[in-house]
Amino acid sequence: MSEAGPVRVAVFGLSPVTQERLDSLTRTVRELSDVDALARGLPGNTHVVASVHGRVRFQGTVTGTRTVFTARLDDVPIAGDRADVLAELTGAEPDEDLVAASVTYGMLFAPLSERSWWRGVRQVAPDSCLVIPGDGPARAVRWWQPPEPDLSLSRGAAGVRERLREAVAQRQPDGGRLSADLSGGMDSTSLCFLAAENRPDLLTFCWTGGSAINDDPLYAGQAARLLPGAEHLTVPDTDAPPVFSPPYWAVDTEAPRAATRGMNAIRFGIRHLVEHGATRHLAGHGADELFTGGAAYLRTLFLRRPVTAWRQLSAHRALNSWPLLPSLTGLLRGGDLGAWWRRCADDLARTASPSRAPALGWGERLPATPWATGDAVRTTQTLFREVADQVVPLARDRGQHEALTALRTAGPVLRLVCREYAAAGLPLELPYLDDRVVEAVLSVLPHERYSPWRYKPVLATAMRGLVPEVILDRTTKGDCEEPVDRALQEHVPDLLDLFEDSLLARRGLIDPDRLRTTLITPPRTEDVWSAQLEATIGAELWLREIVSRPTALSASAGPSLSGTGHPRRTPDLKETP
Repeated sequence: MSEAGPVRVAVFGLSPVTQERLDSLTRTVRELSDVDALARGLPGNTHVVASVHGRVRFQGTVTGTRTVFTARLDDVPIAGDRADVLAELTGAEPDEDLVAASVTYGMLFAPLSERSWWRGVRQVAPDSCLVIPGDGPARAVRWWQPPEPDLSLSRGAAGVRERLREAVAQRQPDGGRLSADLSGGMDSTSLCFLAAENRPDLLTFCWTGGSAINDDPLYAGQAARLLPGAEHLTVPDTDAPPVFSPPYWAVDTEAPRAATRGMNAIRFGIRHLVEHGATRHLAGHGADELFTGGAAYLRTLFLRRPVTAWRQLSAHRALNSWPLLPSLTGLLRGGDLGAWWRRCADDLARTASPSRAPALGWGERLPATPWATGDAVRTTQTLFREVADQVVPLARDRGQHEALTALRTAGPVLRLVCREYAAAGLPLELPYLDDRVVEAVLSVLPHERYSPWRYKPVLATAMRGLVPEVILDRTTKGDCEEPVDRALQEHVPDLLDLFEDSLLARRGLIDPDRLRTTLITPPRTEDVWSAQLEATIGAELWLREIVSRPTALSASAGPSLSGTGHPRRTPDLKETP
């Protein structure tokens, strides 16, 4: 907290900013717009609240790991970081359109992932702040723009190294032990070696197991031997509850969980770490969204450097077996973002899956879930078309837009995961999603950031000399899908019991018979349906939690969530067995 005349600034969250530094920044503020520069000077992961001459500004992080919600109570604007709290204060009802879309499509992309699940409660976009004047309504003002991606790999990686080192160094617990995932992958292993610079007594955590070809434990073991001061916890995944296993429960009413299948294993891991004295935990979640991407950047690159774009397209074609004509069509085709959302809406009415064209457009279009009812599909189509009429790209460069969409889609999911850790007394820290780290990575030229010839080239270059070469030069990725598929098959009876008296079915959003058929005889040609199943489980558990609470939240659990409404995948939680 800092004060300078009529200006007050409060920073909530994790930031190493000293009181002296915050006071210095506060003294530069004359108007609310001056908080832009102040916020850009803050490392860490924080909410910022400022009052200037009685006008208030409230903002979260650019990925949505910390966010801002607003509503009106007795015609007075209010704000907070929990949508469900504001919903209870105002008597808001669940957003039945989003429930239908979650059941129909699965995990929602930005901007739908940034929409509050409560009617009358509005979520402020991550790149915007909420301005509350002394009188009058609150309004969202965009204050953050992504950096222009104009740095070479070598120059940009140096900045990424500095920002990551700073982000990890500031996450020292006041007491107890610092722990970190050590999966054997580049993301978590890099954090471990950065953390060991300040805490050689680091406590690392690694699951073993997976499929027969999962080589993560092998690489984790090699990394562990080069961290001699650390204590290494290695836990067989057979010790943890299998994915999709009961009990099925959720205590958070802000929004449904998109990542549901491994929550019991996550809770098991948290308890194990707490028992060993961990009081703060590092994880590499968000790194996949930050350092990897599709080939959408090639469209913008083609307009600027056609020869380079053609060379990289040829490499992508060789790696992904893309046919020539669809690849050329994707490279040459324009088309705006609104048109892509309309095609997504149209695809939901088709019985066949959308053609798997080369990923050169605005994103992957998914089919409707087999168990979504006609009402749910039509509601989702209407919602998608409303988005199409309003949506604008998040950046001029299509590759930059793709990166921001991935980050802002993952942010809300990971925010709920962080809350799960915090409830168990172990704060979860995600350094890759710090604003300053994100800006450093997004400053690198997309065609060097997403080179088809290298795996995560920005992170590998940034960590060269700090992390063992065997990790940075690794060309494989751990595979855990075999045990996931096996566990899903084993727990089909439990899942059928879960949906035996489904609130979603009562509301006309899912067809229990089609869900049963899909679970018993799953499709062989598509792998997206299991992620869609997770979203459906999350929506079901969310509704049950709302109904079970004897508060204003349950007042809206009436006859129907869909009767009065308008007619991608889950982030990779790699350390979950």
